[in-house]
Formats: sequence, structure tokens, C-alpha cells
Amino acid sequence: MPKPTCVNANAMTVDVEEYFQVSAFEQHIGFEQWARMPSRVEASTDRILAMFELANVRATFFTLGWVAERHPGLIRRIVDAGHELASHGQNHVRVINQDRRTFGEDIRKAKAVLEETGGQAVRGYRAASFSIGAKNLWALDELAEAGYDYSSSIYPGTHDAYGMPEAPRFPFRPRPGGLLEIPVTTVDVGGRRLPCAGGGFFRLYPYRATRAALRRVNHRDGQPTIFYFHPWEIDPEQPRVPGLDAKRRFRHYLNIDRVEPRLRRLLTDFRWDRMDRVFPVNAESDWPTASPA
Repeated sequence: MPKPTCVNANAMTVDVEEYFQVSAFEQHIGFEQWARMPSRVEASTDRILAMFELANVRATFFTLGWVAERHPGLIRRIVDAGHELASHGQNHVRVINQDRRTFGEDIRKAKAVLEETGGQAVRGYRAASFSIGAKNLWALDELAEAGYDYSSSIYPGTHDAYGMPEAPRFPFRPRPGGLLEIPVTTVDVGGRRLPCAGGGFFRLYPYRATRAALRRVNHRDGQPTIFYFHPWEIDPEQPRVPGLDAKRRFRHYLNIDRVEPRLRRLLTDFRWDRMDRVFPVNAESDWPTASPA
């Protein structure tokens, strides 16, 4: 495994989706309802773009094809600001709910929509809810066949909704010279892999816990980290979804009013850049070949 002597930058990523498209709401808001829901993703993402510009940060925006079809101007603003445009799939369907043919159609459509709208090649992919794992590793081969160069779709730890604790913690190629899988960052504490890379964990833990964990990965492991968040996480005024159980309500809305100020601190406490620059994915790059299982 490559270990840089100095971590020049960490990867900042945004999963661009509407508040009503999160996997936890699948049983409450069906796909057929999406077009009737009030859209908030454009305004929230524009706020993120302004925040990044102020901090001189360039990032990777893993974006739904569904969003790109409805907000093409937003996609062009992302690209024009110097950010990397990447794929989050077409319709935010978890890979565990797709067979290989359906998945292949989804990732190819999303890639085509994003490339046509953004005017740049789309090289990266992130699965909805990190839903690539031990039972569907064929998805990595399908991504390579569809022309993607890298994926950031495996959570190398344990979670009640996803995770593959036996996967490598750091980037690896499932096939020699092939697609690069860049697992979302975890921190090793006493032999346990703990989440520290964003999402609900960023809202649950005090900010100082995230900062300490990311620094630990940078300095002890000598590795860049990958941070992720969603536009709806900086939108405390988003409409509340009725009928949620306590667990889903807690996970989605917890500390949502604190995310933006925490992000502003994070942007200044670390140096950030795009995925494709932090993790070079050309075939000659020195990344190990490893079976994720």
C-alpha cells in the first residue's frame, strides 16, 4: 500500500441529491412522488459552491443524473468553478436493490447525462448509501466496463445499513491495472474501524472528534482522507417528512443546523482538493491490487 510521506491534501466530496431522495425515505416517498416534491438542491448546492470559493477549495460533486436533468445550470456552475463532476447514479437506487443489468443501465445513463450536461468526462462513481459490498462486488467490474476509472462506494467497516469490514481501508484495485476503489475513510482505534468521514457521524459527534480522527489518519496512517456530505445537510428549513420512525427522524435531522459552521471550520483546518487529484487513477499509479473480500 502506498504511504505518502506527506499528505498534501484530503478529498472533499459532496453527494448531490434532494432531501427526499435519501435511502432512509424509500418507504415514505416513492419515485413517482419526486417530481411533485419542492426542490431545494439547487439553492443548497449554490451555497456550498460559495463556501468552497471563499475557502479556495475544489471538490468532487457526486451528482445524480436525475438532478442534472432538472438543474443543468447548476451542473455547469459546478464545472465552471473548477470542481470535478462525478456520478452518484441516475436515480439514487441502492446497488443491493439492483441486478447487474439494471445497475449497468443506471450507471451508463447517469454518466451520459452528466457528461452531456457538464461538458467534461465523468470518471468517478459513488453508490447510493455506500451499497457495494461482499454480495455485489460484480458492480466494480460493471463500473470498469462502463468506462469509470474509480469508485468510492465501499464503507470498510460495520454499519446497520451497509458496510464491508473485511475490505481494505485504503485505495486498491480489484483487478490489476483496472478500476480504483477508494473506500470512505475510517479511523482505526484499538483495532476497531470507526466512522469519521462525514454524513450523520459529522452531525452526531463533536467537531473536535472529527478533526482528531482525520488528523490521526493523515499523520499515523500517512493517508489522505475522504470527507462527504449532502446539500440537504446544510438546509435546516427543508420540509419535514411525515411518518418517520424515531430512528430515521433522529439520523436525518440531528444537529442539521450546526453543519454549515462546522464545515467552515473543517475547510480551514485541513487542505482539500478533488478526488481525481488527491488519488491519481491512471493505470501507472502505484496502488495495490487486492481482493476486497
